[in-house]
Amino acid sequence: MGQDFEKNKEEIKSNMGVTPQDIVIFEDLTAKENLEYFGSLYGLRGNRLIESVDETLEFIGLTNVKKKFPRTFSGGMKRRLNIGCAIVHQPRIIILDEPTVGIDAQSRNHILASIKELNARGATVIYTSHYMEEVEAICDDIIIIDQGEIIEQGEKEALISKYNNERKFDIMLAKNPDKKILSKINGISGVKNCKSEGSLLEITTSIEGNALKMIIELLEKEKFDFISIDMKKMNLENIFLLLTGRKLRD
Repeated sequence: MGQDFEKNKEEIKSNMGVTPQDIVIFEDLTAKENLEYFGSLYGLRGNRLIESVDETLEFIGLTNVKKKFPRTFSGGMKRRLNIGCAIVHQPRIIILDEPTVGIDAQSRNHILASIKELNARGATVIYTSHYMEEVEAICDDIIIIDQGEIIEQGEKEALISKYNNERKFDIMLAKNPDKKILSKINGISGVKNCKSEGSLLEITTSIEGNALKMIIELLEKEKFDFISIDMKKMNLENIFLLLTGRKLRD
C-alpha cells in the first residue's frame, strides 16, 4: 500500500538506499569514516552504527582497508564502498545505477553476488544497467526503456520465452541491399521483420516454415554474395538489440 511522501518522508527515506552511477564518496575520509558518515545521515548512532559499519565493511570486502583513504583504492574498491554507503543503514529498497561501470572482473563478480545476497535477505533491488548479461543473471522482472519510453516489460523467463518463438538471423552481404530487396524479403511468408545496417541484414522470422531457405534463394537470384549467415539465440541482449536497433546512440 502506498504512503503519502510528505507525511512519511523520513520513514520512506530511511528505507531507501541509492547508489548513483557517479561515485559519491569522500576521498579525505577513510573507508570506515565514509560508512560512519553516511550511516549517521540515516539516524544510526552508538553501537548500532558501529555494528552496521563493521557488517557493511565485511559485506563489501573492505575490512582489511577500513582505515585507508579511497584515493588509494582501485576503481572496483571505490564502487564497492559506494554501494556500502547506500546500504549501511540496511534499507528495504535499494536503487543501483550502473554499479559495475569501469571495474575489474573480480569486483564485478563480487558486486553481482552481493546484489543477489541483498535480495535474498529481503531487500527489493532496482538495478539499472546497459549490460544485458548482468540483468539476465540477477533480475527477475525486467523493463526495457528506449529514449525515455517503456518498450517492453515482463518477468524474465516469460520475456525470453516470448521472443524464443522467433528466429533471428544476421546475414552479411558483399554489398549493401537496396529498399527493393528489403521489401521483397519482408514479403516472404514467415518473415516478421527485415532491416539493414549497411551490408548487414537483420532478419526476424517465425519458428515455423522455411523462411530462411526462401530468403537465400531470393538473394542468390538477385546476385547477392554472402559473407556470413549467423543464427542468434534470443537471449536478453539480442532482444534488447532487436527492440532498440544497432545504430550508435549519442
